[in-house]
Amino acid sequence: MMASLKGMFVYAISVVVLVSGVNCIDIYLEWIVSIDTTINPLVSPQSVITINGMFPGPLINATTNDVVNVNVFNNMDESLLITWNGIQQRLNSWQDGVSGTNCAIEPGTNWTYVFQAKDQIGTFTYFPSINFHKVAGGYGPIRVNNRAVIAVPFPKPEAEFDVLIGDWFRTDYKSLRSSVQDRQSSQFFDVPHAILMNGKRPYDELSISKGHESFTVSKGMTYRFRISNVGTVMSINFRIQNHKMVLIETEGSYTNQISLDSLDVHIGQSYSVLVTADQHEADYFIVATPKMFKSNESHNSESLEGIGVLHYANSLTTVSGPIPSGPDPFDIEFSVNQAKSITWNLTTGAARPNPQGTFNVSNVTLAQTFILQGSKGEINGWTRYVVNNVSYVTPETPLKLADMFVNGSGVYKLDRFPVHSVNDAAAYGVSVVSGIHKRWLEIVFKNNLGVMDSWHLDGFGFYVVGFGNGEWTPAARETYNIFNPVVRSTVQVYPGKWTAVYVFLDNPGMWNLRSQHLQNWYLGQELFIRVFDDNPNPAKERQPPQNLLLCGLFESSISPVASPAPAPQAGW
Repeated sequence: MMASLKGMFVYAISVVVLVSGVNCIDIYLEWIVSIDTTINPLVSPQSVITINGMFPGPLINATTNDVVNVNVFNNMDESLLITWNGIQQRLNSWQDGVSGTNCAIEPGTNWTYVFQAKDQIGTFTYFPSINFHKVAGGYGPIRVNNRAVIAVPFPKPEAEFDVLIGDWFRTDYKSLRSSVQDRQSSQFFDVPHAILMNGKRPYDELSISKGHESFTVSKGMTYRFRISNVGTVMSINFRIQNHKMVLIETEGSYTNQISLDSLDVHIGQSYSVLVTADQHEADYFIVATPKMFKSNESHNSESLEGIGVLHYANSLTTVSGPIPSGPDPFDIEFSVNQAKSITWNLTTGAARPNPQGTFNVSNVTLAQTFILQGSKGEINGWTRYVVNNVSYVTPETPLKLADMFVNGSGVYKLDRFPVHSVNDAAAYGVSVVSGIHKRWLEIVFKNNLGVMDSWHLDGFGFYVVGFGNGEWTPAARETYNIFNPVVRSTVQVYPGKWTAVYVFLDNPGMWNLRSQHLQNWYLGQELFIRVFDDNPNPAKERQPPQNLLLCGLFESSISPVASPAPAPQAGW
């Protein structure tokens, strides 16, 4: 039956229906998630995860406050979840699509996500969140457009392009997963084989194949490029030969507009830039190269350069010559300075007509501070990734399910994770910490790894207030940008350095805080923040959906009906 459905839904079906009394629409999509062994981005056969036969998957094109219904058919041979990277799931972590909130969609079954792009605009992505699936694809773009009544701080572009850039391995994902999980050294996963652009291999002038990505523009017109790093290992630097880029947005925030020759995009991050076709009518290189790595010194046969083409409509000239050089990939100071230059546009509206700057951090009172150190640790002879020396282990019962119906009993104990200190020895744990509802949380991420890292929090936006060297102390707050810090959901942390963010915890639920580097995440670099609101008003946190899946402790149960439980007691 599952196989026969594939022909029915080659492309996502999108039907809009007005929701009574609400200024939004319902978008209906049906997705079949399958393994394809014929796409082969790097020629050699391998398993690629597709959605309706597409790699990358189809665009979700929504507007602020739209309700998106995605009926996901799992046509693979393994359990599946999809998460919506940067969509805040207001009051509704039941739809977040990670192991702590949802039972998996089992092979041969389907489940419908229903989520709202509430009070959001911007550029985001989705991807599979369990079983190391992201390394095999299954990702795609999300656009959340402004409502017509909201003024946008730039002229309407001629067209928009989604640019999904990601490192890629030639090795099949199940073999990669086994190597990462079972080997005592995880170096096997450190260097990918290529960088893809929208799932396509790099341009090669000697190749007969036209398998590279190309974007067609008309001279004199301006275009919006929505750029996302959907990779698993490497930060990248993005640039377009002989063309300036004007940064306008990142992950739902309009930025102060700055002109750039190149842009660093770290794993899990998304940006929008405007590019004007103001050069001679020819073809130009679009390039993505890795940070903290010399792309021409790969241990693999391919050079680690993602290369596409910007094609002028009347061009008779193909690209040629060396690709445009970018900044030194090891110049961390360049990258930090660029990150500090990306600031919030305080005067423009975004999802709402009132200016973004209405919500500022210039005079907030901090209720909590978490200091989180990401590193490696050895547990029972195996290398694992840890936060404050705790490596997260996924319980069979999702945290949210246990939280709602049994106060976490038998699944996790609240607030045993050390949020200010590092345990003496690395150990496994089910890390769940309390976040105080409608209070300000400061998080300091410290990177004790020798490579770039990036952190993401579901359900919220980070106010990125500071970057610093060495050990963080409270005195570092004197260096924070509290005037116009950009708000985003994924932030980079440089090797041996720290990054500080503020978060306003106004969204009750169980929220995943994780490394966006797939190996780190898979091997334990994550925790969950439980934001609890004891107000039973139905306008507060949503009740479980009618199609709630049950597993773990509740696998043989009939879907329970209950109100949110009180806070669990502390203790493992």
